[in-house]
Amino acid sequence: MDIFFFQVNIFKIILIFYLAAQISAKIEFTNMKCTSFDKDFSDFEYCYIKSINRTYKYISLKVKLYKVPITNITVNFSFMKRTNGYKPFLYNITADACKFLKNPKSNPVLIYMYGLFKTYSNMNHTCPYDHDVILEKLYTDFINNQFTKILPFPEGDYLFQTHWMAYGILRATVKVYVTLN
Repeated sequence: MDIFFFQVNIFKIILIFYLAAQISAKIEFTNMKCTSFDKDFSDFEYCYIKSINRTYKYISLKVKLYKVPITNITVNFSFMKRTNGYKPFLYNITADACKFLKNPKSNPVLIYMYGLFKTYSNMNHTCPYDHDVILEKLYTDFINNQFTKILPFPEGDYLFQTHWMAYGILRATVKVYVTLN
């Protein structure tokens, strides 16, 4: 009789660990806004969220660059969490993108931010940029791994916002709204 109860208890413990492993937070893209401030310099050919089914969504965008080559790019990355409006959360960092791409190991925070999209983008070389910038099919499962396993985030609504500057002038912003539940 004792062996039976021991086996049942072991089974319960294994079942609890299995169920705990199955419960995980999920990212869902809720909105995306791309704004070009100087349409003579650059403009968005497309910027959208595509929903394939309930669980598979991705984002894509393409920026047409009209005054190439671009040799001076500054970018501001910020995370914001929704609590009575969107408030700064965790990171708000501005960096010289050209210098960072020459030496990516120079800043661990930028490595994390860049890692959110680099695999799905053609922004994979140093300046100058003499071609359009593309982010293609960045899907929720990849972002989910970054937000829950690499650097765990609490549940809630978030805004990942980027401001893109060339030659010290704000040229564009990209805002991606996500829900983590």
